[in-house]
Amino acid sequence: MGFLLDRGYEVIPIRPGEKEIHGQRCYGSVKEVPGTIDLVLVFRRAQEVPPVVEEAMEKGVKAIWMQEGIVSQHAFQRAKGSGLKAVMDRCIYKELKRR
Repeated sequence: MGFLLDRGYEVIPIRPGEKEIHGQRCYGSVKEVPGTIDLVLVFRRAQEVPPVVEEAMEKGVKAIWMQEGIVSQHAFQRAKGSGLKAVMDRCIYKELKRR
């Protein structure tokens, strides 16, 4: 999260039970975030991803990124099938560093 913030990205943490991370207000779920969201970056266990994808679809999010080590074929296919751009099992830090 710090890497993204340092590079000028707006990052909104979603972590039930937390009030703030890296100085950014936390929300309990995707649907609680006011306004639009371009990308949901998922750092959760694979079995927890499908409900996150469903919330993202309801919210009108444009893309889902499942971090390296997170594999949920069902959630990936559901996201892609609904028109979201989807990335699975890749590290956003590594991808941005490579660019």
